[in-house]
Amino acid sequence: MKKILIVTCLAIAGLFFGNNSYAQVRVNVNVNIGNQPLWGPVGYDYAEYYYLPDVDAYYYVPERRFIYLNGGRWIFAPSLPASYHYDLNRGYKVVVNEPKPYLHPDVYRSKYGKYKGNYGKQEIIRYSNDEKYYVVKGHPKNGKYKEGKDNKGYKDKGNKGNNGKGHGRKD
Repeated sequence: MKKILIVTCLAIAGLFFGNNSYAQVRVNVNVNIGNQPLWGPVGYDYAEYYYLPDVDAYYYVPERRFIYLNGGRWIFAPSLPASYHYDLNRGYKVVVNEPKPYLHPDVYRSKYGKYKGNYGKQEIIRYSNDEKYYVVKGHPKNGKYKEGKDNKGYKDKGNKGNNGKGHGRKD
C-alpha cells in the first residue's frame, strides 16, 4: 500500500511541477494479491503463474487452474490429480510472470529443479501476518482491520460495537 501511495504522489507531483509538454509520467502497477491462493508464497504483489518443481506442474493464478502434463498433453484443471500426493502448503513454489511458461518446461525444470524436496522452506500467505494478505479469501484475518498504529491487534469489521469483545455476557 505504501508503494502505491508513493508512486501516486510522485506521478501527481510530476504533473504539477513538470513541463507537461515534455514530461510524461507513466505508472504501471500490477497487483493481484487478492487473487493469489492461500498456499502461495509471501513476498509477491503480483503472480501470474506458480511453477511447482516437485510435480513439474504450473498454477495459473487468474483462472485458478493447474497445468500439468498427461500423456504428452497439457491438462488445465481446477486441481492436481490425486495420484500426485502433493501438499501445496509445504511444497516449494516459484513465481513466474511470463506468458505460458509451460510451453518451455525444460527452462523451468533446469532452472528450478534444485528446489525439489524443499518442503516447508517458504512462508505461505495463509500463515502471514502481513496486512496486505488479509484481502485473500480464506486468510485467517480476512475481513479484519488494524486498530490504531500501536499493533495492539485486530478487530472484526462487523463487530464495531462492544469494543470488539464479542457478544458474551457482562461479568
